[in-house]
Amino acid sequence: MKKKKKLSLSSFSILFLILIVLALISIILSGKSFSPTLLMDEGGVAEVVPAKFSTVVMATFNGFKDAIDICIFILILGGFLSIVNKTGALEAGIQKVVRRLNGNELRIIPVLMILFSIGGTTFGMAEETIPFYAILTPVMIAAGFDPIVSIGTVLLGSGAGVLGSTVNPFATGVAMDALTAIHIQTNTGLVIALGCVLWFTTTACAIYYVMKYAKKVKQEKGSTILSLQEQEESEKHFKTDQSKTLEFTSKHKTVLLFFAFTFIIMVVSLIPWQKFGIEIFNGWSSFLTGVNLGEWYFGDLAMWFLLMSIIIAAFFKIGEKQTITSFVAGASDMLSVVLIIVVARGVSALMSSTNLDLFLLDRATNLLDGLSPILFVLGSYAIYFVLSFLIPSSSGLAYVTMPIMGGLAHRMGFPPEIMIMVFAATHGVINLTSPTSGILMGTLELNKVEYSTWMKFIKTPIITIIVVNLITLIISIIAL
Repeated sequence: MKKKKKLSLSSFSILFLILIVLALISIILSGKSFSPTLLMDEGGVAEVVPAKFSTVVMATFNGFKDAIDICIFILILGGFLSIVNKTGALEAGIQKVVRRLNGNELRIIPVLMILFSIGGTTFGMAEETIPFYAILTPVMIAAGFDPIVSIGTVLLGSGAGVLGSTVNPFATGVAMDALTAIHIQTNTGLVIALGCVLWFTTTACAIYYVMKYAKKVKQEKGSTILSLQEQEESEKHFKTDQSKTLEFTSKHKTVLLFFAFTFIIMVVSLIPWQKFGIEIFNGWSSFLTGVNLGEWYFGDLAMWFLLMSIIIAAFFKIGEKQTITSFVAGASDMLSVVLIIVVARGVSALMSSTNLDLFLLDRATNLLDGLSPILFVLGSYAIYFVLSFLIPSSSGLAYVTMPIMGGLAHRMGFPPEIMIMVFAATHGVINLTSPTSGILMGTLELNKVEYSTWMKFIKTPIITIIVVNLITLIISIIAL
């Protein structure tokens, strides 16, 4: 008898179900009041507003408006990668890399994870990791691994850094600014020190579990956790033909130099140099997009990748018609990733429009008042776990919650710096596990991996990371 194929919900279905459930919850809690001080705008209604049918219908569109910058960037990124693939440079380069590694493929995993984690802890590297899968996933497949190893290397690497944010302006930076706005001064040195401890321990845990899985898959192909369907998709989209040796020409080498230069500028442009007192890029570097390197965002990145697409196509003498055809085809390949991010942002838009996020925050702070240090940390962690699920944006979450949660910690005599790191730690965990995380769902879609498969892999590492983080935070609040 033929075995039935296991059915699983797609990322889109999971997100739409969450959207509907939250809408129903807002209807059930309709009229429930919360503290007016939580409102970010004057004159707002301090109660839960029931979601209408139109609220649900328009949630995805509102999510698209909120995510327009990253959506355009991802579409243009797809076009850029298609142009590079058209030259044959990536495939030839991948073959050369695999031959050079010659059995030492495992060594590159911890090196790459540490580099990605440094990007995460310094400038919040998250969505910016998406381009790297185009290079890394085919290399991992050719080296005998599977897409889970690629996702683990990039997503867990950068995610460990974001979780242990030190000078990340989109997490700890925004959180400290939010507390300063209500006249609570924070110790930057203490925030960085706590961030370093979380960063180091989380990165170590992440490397251990990714390496453990990678070794297992490398030694025994049947040990992959991918379903047969996912394995077929992986073969179809990422496997290169190793039986034929491609010539790595000087033109290919030049194209890859352009390719590498594009990524180097991307990374340099996103590090907030000015916040660190480094002004080397001020003035002259704005000639490209009108904005200095170090102050770029996804709109600037999109136009940079578009410019480099044209330059690479012109250098390799790809015709005008072929260039446009390849670019459009590459952008269309990224459309599913864009739509996943749009729907994920739609969930956040619905939460905001119904005031569910503020209602939960108000009830949560009432539960924490008067608790002992250990229970305060555990309670804060649990509350931020829920809030991070509902508000995936790190800066948005910090602005909404930190004046309340940090203010409560300060009033109870606890260091507000602890609350900042509770926020960073829980938000980091949610970004690696929650279906409302656009970067996670987009990454899984890009690598043709189901959400259920990823959760099968990540559950043990995440439990370990949570336990280690909580021990660190509890020791910190007792010691301080």
